[in-house]
Amino acid sequence: MEEEMTLAAFLASMDAGARVVRGTAAQHMMDHLAQEAMKITAELNAGYHTPQEIRALLRQLTGREVDETVGMFPPFYTDCGKNIHLGRGVFINSGCRFQDQGGIFIDDGAFIGHNVVLATLNHELDPARRAEILPAPIHIGKNVWIGAQATVLAGVRIGAGAVVAAGAVVTKDVPENAIVGGVPARLIKYIETKEINQEEESC
Repeated sequence: MEEEMTLAAFLASMDAGARVVRGTAAQHMMDHLAQEAMKITAELNAGYHTPQEIRALLRQLTGREVDETVGMFPPFYTDCGKNIHLGRGVFINSGCRFQDQGGIFIDDGAFIGHNVVLATLNHELDPARRAEILPAPIHIGKNVWIGAQATVLAGVRIGAGAVVAAGAVVTKDVPENAIVGGVPARLIKYIETKEINQEEESC
């Protein structure tokens, strides 16, 4: 019988992109974490919680510190939780679904709109091996804005300052300060940025 896997070993395996095969220790750990995540998110989504209580539940869910500047409007759903990494000033709007086994990294100041799906797992295309799972991380850069109902797929990196339009399905990397939209998402234009001087800020 295969030995049980520790959480640290599981996360290291996922971060390395290791295939998850049915009946292995990795798959058993994945199932265990899913049950734990469902229990915590059930509490998170039941009734009203203060921002402080929400952050406390996020700390329990992720197993790591969550900065006091992080905000969330529940409900929120995940089948893992332990591979979510949130920067300062991140805001997650209601109805989001994070499939984070492969790793979800959200940098400072990113805004995640209503009902966004971040999915870090794929299944093997060969029908005979369809149950095998292939993880790959999602990286969301600083000050990114992901619009409502968008889906970001495994292995995608979204550059700092980018905008993902509502309803987009992002299958490829997004450059910094780009606006993308559509299914699959394509470049719409680049954002013209400027430095805000002190005089403008006081207006």
